[in-house]
Amino acid sequence: MGILNIFSKNKKEKLDKGLEKTKTSVFSKLAKAVVGKSKVDAEVLDNLEEMLVSSDVGVNTTIKIIERIEKRVARDKYLGTEQLNIILKEEIAALLSENKSKDVNSFASELSAKPHVIMVVGVNGVGKTTTIGKLAAQYKKSGKSVVLGAADTFRAAAVDQLKIWASRVDVPLVSQGMGADPASVAYDTLKSAVNKEADIVIIDTAGRLHNKVNLMNELSKIKKVMAKIMPDAPQEILLVLDASTGQNAIEQARQFISFIDVNTMALTKLDGTAKGGVVIGISDQFKIPVKYIGVGEKVDDLQLFDKEAFVDSLFSKNN
Repeated sequence: MGILNIFSKNKKEKLDKGLEKTKTSVFSKLAKAVVGKSKVDAEVLDNLEEMLVSSDVGVNTTIKIIERIEKRVARDKYLGTEQLNIILKEEIAALLSENKSKDVNSFASELSAKPHVIMVVGVNGVGKTTTIGKLAAQYKKSGKSVVLGAADTFRAAAVDQLKIWASRVDVPLVSQGMGADPASVAYDTLKSAVNKEADIVIIDTAGRLHNKVNLMNELSKIKKVMAKIMPDAPQEILLVLDASTGQNAIEQARQFISFIDVNTMALTKLDGTAKGGVVIGISDQFKIPVKYIGVGEKVDDLQLFDKEAFVDSLFSKNN
């Protein structure tokens, strides 16, 4: 078996393991939805709707999926419940594919700008700083040079945690310590990265969503000062969400998207929750690509999101 095949196999195994709690929950609920029924009827669809909502797919996305299945049932009056699993998988895959984003299949993929600037946003506790550290490790492993910026200067813990990651991954970190002006840190980080001819810049930011106006102003200022050095920076505004919070993650996404141009998302902690269905709801509702998913605690358990692999894994039966 070639190196690439071994890598793909390991990635699939990690994804399968990371989604284990979600798929177990989905299949057990699906079995209950069709108990005592041989064909898909109104009662089965009602049960299926309840199952999807309770799996944190979200009400709006659930309604879309049910309506699509209803159309298929109308075409084939004798659609059997044994086919429901296949139909549900097809409709979820179709829904995810409507998000026109292309899956990026490698951290080594060519970037549109040098440096490629990723500004990371999200509330405290979602795994934002850990995600930054893992991203730095993955990009470095793929042969790219990385510079980190500690612009979450509101919390000393955030700066210290990023310092630990920078040391562990052996990438340069620009920091002015707690209480410094976040925009100044971002400016110095990008300037340093340009001088070093770095490939990737990842900038941490504060997550004080409860103080929305201040956070809006802060993030806007960070973008503005970086534009003085690089007009199209940041190329990526990455929103990190904790999948284990289910519908709360969707609400956080709604709030951040209302005041900043988020264009990619990361869903963390999928391995510790049965609420992995939230990935489907978030992708459908906001039409913003989920680019990274966290399926474990190790560095390489942060994966680039592959829509097809995700659906295949979600609907693969546990051994």
